[in-house]
Amino acid sequence: MSTWADDYNQYRSWLTDQGVIFSFSGYLSEDMLSTLAAALKQRMALTETDSNVAKRVFSVFVEQVQNIIRYSSDRLSAQAPTVEMSAGMVSVGAEAGRFFVICGNAVDAPRVATLRERLEFLAGLDRDALRAYYRQKLREAPEADSLGASIGLIEIARRSSEPIAYDFVWMDEEQSRAFFCIKAFI
Repeated sequence: MSTWADDYNQYRSWLTDQGVIFSFSGYLSEDMLSTLAAALKQRMALTETDSNVAKRVFSVFVEQVQNIIRYSSDRLSAQAPTVEMSAGMVSVGAEAGRFFVICGNAVDAPRVATLRERLEFLAGLDRDALRAYYRQKLREAPEADSLGASIGLIEIARRSSEPIAYDFVWMDEEQSRAFFCIKAFI
């Protein structure tokens, strides 16, 4: 008979088999991002990761966690004191001699088409076109529905060694929310 400890150990083993070296699942805030980012920096320093690679991994990690914080549809908030937290998961790992950062969170159905379109567009750009698009977006005002500078996915694409992998999995039969997952290789 399997116990909860057996199940948890199987989950740990699965993460290890996937090459995951750092993982978090739960509710995130800007304060938690700082703490997790510091832990990731320490982990990469302890394994003597090349500093340029470590910086790119760190940057992609921060962008992905900020996207969870800003755009996850699973949110908790309170008025006094003002607190907001968003649910998601993020992992860093190594596969075939390179690092990856993968994250996932729930998004409302209307965002799926927009995100898919944006990611397909970014995947079609070469390095020079990506750089030019990034510079163009820096000169423009943020998009109306943006909670940042509208450049997070562009930043991830710029630091990735190949186009961002992504997928959407519907979370209910009504298709009102999807689990949005992206994976960036560095």
